[in-house]
Amino acid sequence: MPPVTAAADRPSPGPDPAKHRSEHAAGTARNDQHAGADHTGSPPLREFYENPEIPASSGLDRAQRMARMLSLALRGVSAPACILDVGCGDGMAAGIAAQHNPGHRMIGLDWSAGSLRRARRLGLAVVRAGVDPPGLPVASQAADVVIMSELIEHLVDTDCALEEVHRVLKPGGSLLLSTPNLAAWYNRGLVALGVQPVFSEVSLRGVYGRPGSQVAGHLHLFTRRALVQLLEARGFGRVRVTGARYHDVPAPLRPLDRAFCAWPAAASILLVHARKT
Repeated sequence: MPPVTAAADRPSPGPDPAKHRSEHAAGTARNDQHAGADHTGSPPLREFYENPEIPASSGLDRAQRMARMLSLALRGVSAPACILDVGCGDGMAAGIAAQHNPGHRMIGLDWSAGSLRRARRLGLAVVRAGVDPPGLPVASQAADVVIMSELIEHLVDTDCALEEVHRVLKPGGSLLLSTPNLAAWYNRGLVALGVQPVFSEVSLRGVYGRPGSQVAGHLHLFTRRALVQLLEARGFGRVRVTGARYHDVPAPLRPLDRAFCAWPAAASILLVHARKT
């Protein structure tokens, strides 16, 4: 596992990779560590995400999709690789990814105590932490892969989060990210008709002006172009974006949703593999 450090004791960038490998083997991270205060933004956001009625599960389709992305990212990476699932939720996706990619170290990080309890029951090594300052309790250049599966749209400070991910990744390490697409094919039509786009929200207390009934807590939404430019500005390169379908599209429209996956800029979900440069 990656060495867990207090924020004030965080090592300077560029540690000896061999030292990290030995620390990983020694298992210096402590499962279920509370990384100081909850870095959860405002109290309403904390209350929202600790609400047991708010879904914390990735769902089987999304979990399997991320497992496939991880398999591709791990090609050529010597085992055991260190993989951090930031915003792991209930641990379902991380558990499936670990099953599909044995021989590597998977650590789930989240600041929701309820989600981490469920993740722990699945046998996942978990750390309670957030990407807001003072950041992840992980040494610089310790991780081979960081997963952010439909997390970035929930964050208050996306710049700080990506800078923190960049810090903990090894040079050339992979960021695997997925997020709903603001410019999905149906959203283009909805906006033209004066309807709030799917995935967007104006309140944490209810759904207003858009299809659906579940409040998800999305604070930011991205087009393909905006997401690529943001990642490049935060030090990531070789950004590859593909498209994925959305499970809640009505059944008659699902063939069309699958077809738009071939055009990522209009797909329902954006899947990103980027490298630390």
